[in-house]
Amino acid sequence: MPLTMARAGETDQIKKIGGKEEVRKFLESLGFVTGGDVTVVAAMGGNMIVNVKGSRVAISREMAGKIYV
Repeated sequence: MPLTMARAGETDQIKKIGGKEEVRKFLESLGFVTGGDVTVVAAMGGNMIVNVKGSRVAISREMAGKIYV
């Protein structure tokens, strides 16, 4: 399922990163890698705040839709 469907406070493992090569590289640079853990902190106004590799990152709903958990 895409990260956009995950509930706040729930820790999930990243199964796949979709999208074009440049999008995948960008997300990888933020710490979103296959096999890594991601926790949704909050979702508001279409954007999401997630905790990945010990850092909080804000991403758009569009970007979150490319991360599958």
